[in-house]
Amino acid sequence: MKKFIFIFIIVLHSFNLAAQANHLSNQQWSWWLSLEQGKNYFRNGSYGNALLAFEDARRARLDRFTRMETDLIAALSTAEFRRIGDTLDLVEEYTVLLRYDNAASALNELYFHYPKQGLNNSVNRALEEINRLKRYPEAEYWLGETYRAEGELGLALRQYRIAYDLRDLLEVPAFAVEILYKMVELHRIRQDYQEMENIALQIIRSFDSDSNWIAGTDSLGRPAMMRILENDGINRFLTIYRYNNAQVERAYRFLGLYYYASARNTQAVEHLMFAFLIQNTLLIENVLRTQFDYSFTDLSSLMDALSRRRDLQDFLEESQYFRTAYFFGASLFATGRRQTAQQLWTFLASRPEAGEWRVRALRQLQNPFVDTAQALP
Repeated sequence: MKKFIFIFIIVLHSFNLAAQANHLSNQQWSWWLSLEQGKNYFRNGSYGNALLAFEDARRARLDRFTRMETDLIAALSTAEFRRIGDTLDLVEEYTVLLRYDNAASALNELYFHYPKQGLNNSVNRALEEINRLKRYPEAEYWLGETYRAEGELGLALRQYRIAYDLRDLLEVPAFAVEILYKMVELHRIRQDYQEMENIALQIIRSFDSDSNWIAGTDSLGRPAMMRILENDGINRFLTIYRYNNAQVERAYRFLGLYYYASARNTQAVEHLMFAFLIQNTLLIENVLRTQFDYSFTDLSSLMDALSRRRDLQDFLEESQYFRTAYFFGASLFATGRRQTAQQLWTFLASRPEAGEWRVRALRQLQNPFVDTAQALP
C-alpha cells in the first residue's frame, strides 16, 4: 500500500512538473526576447536602447539561475536531504516525495539546458552546472557589437573576449570562430598587429584539426603541395588537392596578406596557398552540385562555370578571391617562384570581372615587381 501511495504521489507530481516546465520555458523566453529586442534596436541604430536590452537579457538569465541555485540549496540544507548525500537520483526523488516544488523545478529546468547523464549522478555537479549557466555569452557578444558600433573598441574587445571564454555555453557552438574573427578585425583597426596575428593563428589552431594542412607545421603534406605548385603549376595543384574547411579560410587569407605586407614572404606563400585552395575547393564543390559532369581543368573554365551563379559570384566578392589570387602570385614571385606567379597573373589578366586586380596583373606581366600596396585590406 505504501508503495502504491509513493508511486501515486510521483505520478501526480509529474503532471505538476510538466505544467511548471511550460512556465520555465516562458521564463527562459524572457532573456531570449530581451536579446532579440536588443538586436532589433541595434539594427535600427538605437544603440542606447540596444545596450539596455542586452544588459536586461544578461541580468534575466543571471537572476533565473541564481534563483534556481538558491531553491536547490535551500532544500539540500534540510535534515532530510543532508542524510541523502551527493546522490542526484535520490535528491530528485525526495524533492517530489517531500514536495520541495521549487527545488524540483530547478532540477527540471537544469535538465532542459544540460543532459542529466552528464552530471554523473552528483548533486554537487548539478550545482556547478547551474552556477555556470548563469552566464549568457550571446548577450556579452551583442554588448560588444554595440560598443563597436559606438566606436568603443576597447570595450568591444573586452566583451568579445568574455563571450569567447564562455563559448561552451553558446547555443550555436560554431559561432565561437566568428567571435574570434571580430577580435581579429578590431585589432587590425587598432593597429595592434601582434595580437591580431596571435588570434588569427589561434583560429587556425582551434578550428583546423588536420595537421597535414596547417601552415607552419612540419607535416608531410605541405612540402609536397609546394613542390606540385612550383613544378607543375597552379591548375595541376588545384586538380590534385581539395580542402573545404570554410571556417579557417579567412584566417589563412588574412595572415597571408598580412605576412606579405610585412615582407614575410615565405609565410605569405604558405597561408595564401591554403586560402586559395579552400576558396577553389568550395567553388568546385558548389559547381558539382548542379553540374554533375563538371571536372576541374583550369581556373578560367571554373570562372566560366560560375557565370550564371549569382550566389557564387557573391562568394568571389566576399572571399576577396581575385585579391587573394593576385597577392598569392605576388608572394610566389617574391620567393622566386616566377612561373607560377605568372600563371596566376595571366589568369587574372584574362578575367574582366577581376577589375582592379586584372589591371594590376597586366602591369605585373609587363614588368613584375614586389607590390605591397593595399595588401592588407
